[in-house]
Order: sequence, then C-alpha cells, then structure tokens
Amino acid sequence: MTTDMLRAVKRCSKPETVALLVVRDAAHNRSNIMPLGWKMWTSGKPRMIAFSIAQEHYSHDLLLAEKECVLTWPGKNMIQGLLDCGSVSGRLTDKLLLTGWETAPAAKVGAPLLAGGIVNLECRVIEAIPTGDHTLFICSLEEGYVTEKEGRVLFTLNDEAYFSHAGQGKGYRFGTFT
Repeated sequence: MTTDMLRAVKRCSKPETVALLVVRDAAHNRSNIMPLGWKMWTSGKPRMIAFSIAQEHYSHDLLLAEKECVLTWPGKNMIQGLLDCGSVSGRLTDKLLLTGWETAPAAKVGAPLLAGGIVNLECRVIEAIPTGDHTLFICSLEEGYVTEKEGRVLFTLNDEAYFSHAGQGKGYRFGTFT
C-alpha cells in the first residue's frame, strides 16, 4: 500500500454517470455547455440534486448569475460533442455551434434542453456553497424529460478515462477521453 491521495480519491469516485451542464450566457445571447462529473441526488421530496463546479470554469460564473440550468445525460450519439465541449472554454467558443446539437425549449428555465440527450432535467439553484476550489450547487428539479428512443447513459471508469455504454446488465467500452 502506498500513500497517494489523488489516486485514492479518483479510484473510489468512479464509475460515475457523465452529465452535461447547460446554462444561459446572456452576455453573448447563447448557452454554454460543460461536461459534469461530480453530482449526487440529495432529496426525493422535494426532488433535489447537487453538483460541484471548479470556480475557475466559465460555467461557474454563469450559473451564479443565472441561478438555473439544464442537466443532460448524453448517450453514445453525443460522445464527440462531449469531448469537444470538455476541450474548449465557453468564454471563446459557442459550444452549441461547435457540436451542432439540436435544442428544444425548456418549460421552466432559460437554458435549452439538448434534444439528443437520454435525460434532461430543468434545475433551479437553491444554494451555492464554496468548498475550496469548487462550489457545490444545490438545485431543485423543476421538470424532467426522458427520450423515447433506445439509449443508455455514459459512465466514466476510474483512471482509465473511457466512456462505457452500460445498463440493463450489458456494458460496452468505446473511445478514449483525450
């Protein structure tokens, strides 16, 4: 056994589902998208979720200002766009234009739904708690949507950094996150 805090934390925090945070960027009249890993369900009644964003990320400041967002769980049809969104900053890049993803209007928040997603959740920020170099955003779930098409959400696996097409007792690995 060796002492290695970073490896220990990474090893016990995976697998996890991959989600995309979609938040309005009012200054540029568009929405920004970022891949999101650290999230958890916090309440069933009322339905709530929490997720953590590094304070240096552009989406962090947008979410503090807007106080609402959409969380989308992508399927394998969105892998390339997911990689692209995680590789550039929304400060300089219109990520919807970059990915070519189609959107649909949300019913209760200003950010759009990502039409290709397996699940879309409309969220409203209830509290933002600084936690070191990240902020923990606690959100109420305002509305939820599930695709009618066959599909499974993506997972990240340990330090292998692969996406896995997993679910219903089946699992497939494909692509490397570079």
